[in-house]
Amino acid sequence: MVAYIVRRSVMLIPILVLISLVSFAIIELPPGDWVTYQIENLRASGIELNEDEAERLVKMYGFDQPAWKRYIRWMRGILFKFNFGWSFQWGKTVNELLGERLPLTLVISISALIVSWIIAIPIGIYSATHQYSVLDYIFTFFGFLGLTIPTFLLAMVLAWYIFKLTEFAPLGLFSIEYMDEPMSMEKFIDMLKHLVLPLIIIGLNGTGALIRVMRGNLLDELKKQYVITARAKGVNEMQLLFKYPVRMSMNPVISTIGWILPGIFSGEVLVSLVLGLQTTGPLLLRAVLAQDMFLAGSIVMILSVLTVIGTLLSDILLAALDPRIRYSAAAAR
Repeated sequence: MVAYIVRRSVMLIPILVLISLVSFAIIELPPGDWVTYQIENLRASGIELNEDEAERLVKMYGFDQPAWKRYIRWMRGILFKFNFGWSFQWGKTVNELLGERLPLTLVISISALIVSWIIAIPIGIYSATHQYSVLDYIFTFFGFLGLTIPTFLLAMVLAWYIFKLTEFAPLGLFSIEYMDEPMSMEKFIDMLKHLVLPLIIIGLNGTGALIRVMRGNLLDELKKQYVITARAKGVNEMQLLFKYPVRMSMNPVISTIGWILPGIFSGEVLVSLVLGLQTTGPLLLRAVLAQDMFLAGSIVMILSVLTVIGTLLSDILLAALDPRIRYSAAAAR
């Protein structure tokens, strides 16, 4: 196992270099740059800039240099100073912006993930062990609802419904009266009230899919020969269920860590936009629209790196969870 982890970690180095190149290339693909975008906005609003001023701005922000030089400067800052560059749009470093947005994003995403797993895994186990029962049909119905209803639409409907019933606006992170107030117990409680709705919406979005995955895989395991043999030998049903079938059914859940990690970092973009939450998802959208290259490129690269790391973690956990999986060269032969 140790040799496998070391070998896989070394293999990640060229993949990470390729990710950084692709991330930078994607941001460079659209014509123009941030300065061009700003100049066009000024001219659209009736403000004319002469060519000398436009050229000065291009030189000041380094857009007169070739792309490969900007890439090397960007990567040098990341590798040696852990500095992801400057956000032209916000007038701050990328590190500052991520530091402001990331805590809230992590709180919402991780909490929603935990809620989703706590709800979905027991329901999936029950549905598989009580196939075609009344509760199985009910859980299946609500599982399909969670899969089919768009989260942004659900966010809009529930926000309107909550406001109509309680006159409490669940948009944003704080109510208007607490916006400019220092943190206090009342403000903290108000923040918790605003977090309930996004937690429910984002959590339910993943719950439906997870219920179906857990139910389907456990049904397959329960039909296998080793389960039938264990039952024939009189093994206790609960012991039999959790000894192997549930563990084996968790494999697809563990394998999803590869895309769960970037999802935790970025949050639910559309839900955050609808509910006015200051997470990293809307930040990426604004950066791409404004061609804020270092901010957009940094977030895209971080998401890609987290996908690679998540895939490695899921492989390691699968090997530890499932004794049938072997990664050593001897086992492969």
